[in-house]
Amino acid sequence: MKKYNVAVAGASGMVGRKMLQVLEERNFPIENFYPMASSRSAGKTITFKGREYVIEELCDTSFKKDIDIALFSAGGETSLKFSPIAAKDGVIVIDNSSAFRMYDDVPLVVPEVNSYDLKWHKNIIANPNCSTIQAVVALKPIHDNYKIKRIVYSTYQAVSGSGLKGYDDLQNGIQGGANKFYAHPIAFNCLPHIDSFLDNGYTKEEMKMVNETKKILGDYDIKITATTVRVPVYYGHSESINIETEKPFDVDEVRQLLESSEGIIVLDKPQENIYPTALQAEDKDEVFVGRIRRDFSCENGLNLWVVADNIRKGAATNAVQIAERLIKDKYI
Repeated sequence: MKKYNVAVAGASGMVGRKMLQVLEERNFPIENFYPMASSRSAGKTITFKGREYVIEELCDTSFKKDIDIALFSAGGETSLKFSPIAAKDGVIVIDNSSAFRMYDDVPLVVPEVNSYDLKWHKNIIANPNCSTIQAVVALKPIHDNYKIKRIVYSTYQAVSGSGLKGYDDLQNGIQGGANKFYAHPIAFNCLPHIDSFLDNGYTKEEMKMVNETKKILGDYDIKITATTVRVPVYYGHSESINIETEKPFDVDEVRQLLESSEGIIVLDKPQENIYPTALQAEDKDEVFVGRIRRDFSCENGLNLWVVADNIRKGAATNAVQIAERLIKDKYI
């Protein structure tokens, strides 16, 4: 098997470290490995596949060496600056930030959903928002079979989605300390506020879900609204998704369809208290779906409960899966 030279930009961060873990677990074919980060982390060591590496500072010349794939998880500003430099040097960038997601010439990819979009990449590929990724994995087979015309998202998102600052706020709050990152205490609380508020009353997170869903599913006619909520959970985003389809459906057929779809585990026996929870999804790569039931308030209405690990499938694993698909489909 051919091996590839791989860089991880932002290797010292929460998602970057998870990328290293996932690359190792999935035995990604790596010849040479290059961990990169900002000047704050440069010079520190990091362990990958039993070997210690010195983290190098991400700079304009970082990609002059022979690198095939670079996984970026270093923030939007860093991606905007360095991804085009890497791409110009012939590196395929898989970027975890929001920087390029809505660019018309940048594929926004969840491999189980729209890997076919990889064929038109121009060396930059965007990893979608964590809450969008798990949603579209569940929605894609339903849309293909029954055509979705409206979606209502209500999300319950873990603090790790905010990085270490959010994680620390919850941990400190549980111990009685003050919050330093969120606008209000997150311990024993729910905050209907993820990212900044826009003039339309929605948050950036909510509009990401609206716009990214349409782009990934390739259907800009779907009507979508979203309310995203931060909850006192360390890992795992949970989502209540209300759907209205154009075509009628049988609930049992929908359940069977989801059970047979790639990347989905159905846990749907509520009478036996079997349904997905954030704790069940932690450190897993699959998307878990349950509470599959008809919405009787409208014609062809459907409710789903969708849960996934936001740091794995919602970020690191999805990026690695994109890289794997590039190799499998010979888009590299």
